[in-house]
Amino acid sequence: MISRMTVQEQEQLAGSIQEIGTILERARAAAIDYYRLTGKPLGITGEIGEYEAARLLGLTLAAAREPGFDAIDSAGLRYQIKARLITELGRRRSQQIGAIKLTHPWHRILLVLLDASYCVTAIWQAERQCIEAALSAPGSKSRNERGALAVSKFKSVADPIWTRLDKA
Repeated sequence: MISRMTVQEQEQLAGSIQEIGTILERARAAAIDYYRLTGKPLGITGEIGEYEAARLLGLTLAAAREPGFDAIDSAGLRYQIKARLITELGRRRSQQIGAIKLTHPWHRILLVLLDASYCVTAIWQAERQCIEAALSAPGSKSRNERGALAVSKFKSVADPIWTRLDKA
């Protein structure tokens, strides 16, 4: 079974995608103000990344808390979506993406990179076998035990599939 969502739930979600976008625009404005005042992200990076990946790539978002994946495509492939806010401060040090669990069912991972305005700058895609190899490579406890990859390591095993420059 690909998703626990019923057909009716999937249709409702597709019908409300515009409404979700409107809500996220308000949240994006609040997150920008919050970051400007505190220097910390508000905590909506993942939600914005999932929505934007689905919108830009034509994916269907999975039900909330679906184990292992966040969206599916028309062929039934399951995508785990990770998002990272890349700021000028973040460019000076290595940034990690969220934990990747190999025990869950998914086919590909998308990494959505956002700028300080929470706008997508690029989306990178990696196949499961590439991620499994990167996570099992010797030399890093965070990689091997926690399923954590640096953005730079993810990019080394992934391909860019969408960039803002391509769409300008």
